[in-house]
Amino acid sequence: MTNKHKLDEISTYEIRVEGLLGKRWANWFAGFTIIPQPDGTTCLTGSIRDQAALHGLLEKIRDLGLILISLQAIETD
Repeated sequence: MTNKHKLDEISTYEIRVEGLLGKRWANWFAGFTIIPQPDGTTCLTGSIRDQAALHGLLEKIRDLGLILISLQAIETD
């Protein structure tokens, strides 16, 4: 198994959740771009400093009652 992402390295992620989130959610997801999609989902894109921060963000999504559809690391140059 090849791991392209190191545990202590800043990585960019695309997180898709069910439902349309508007601009009022910007404070909850500081540093992330919030893009409502035509299919009724929302795409959150941003950088996360390490795996602990990623888990914290996923806990926030869970605590808000949002349904996580996908989580994908995005390759950056």
